[in-house]
Amino acid sequence: MSAAAKSLFVFTLYLVGLGLGLLLIPNTLIRFFGYPETHEVWIRVVGMLVLFLAFYCFQAVRTEWTDFFRWSVYPRSLVIVFFSAFVLLDLAPPVLILFGVIDLAAAVWTALALRAARPAR
Repeated sequence: MSAAAKSLFVFTLYLVGLGLGLLLIPNTLIRFFGYPETHEVWIRVVGMLVLFLAFYCFQAVRTEWTDFFRWSVYPRSLVIVFFSAFVLLDLAPPVLILFGVIDLAAAVWTALALRAARPAR
């Protein structure tokens, strides 16, 4: 497994944990982060979507799909921008930025692994 694949595999594990948490025990998870309990289905829908994203990431890792690794860096890097904006607009508590930091760190890890794997010119 390449270093870039390994970085995305670790991120996939994070996505599986987050997706299962949002799908199966959403109130336990969101209370931990200071959100009020909810009985709306949307939090579980998000969990399902996160699990689907994890599936795509896992398939990319399994097949060493380098283009997918590269494509994933950009949106994962932007998560912190959106989450910070949500916090600044008082739409979410500051702890949401932690999720953005995780995505950014994982994206940087993948980007550095991809750069290191490029042949020298």
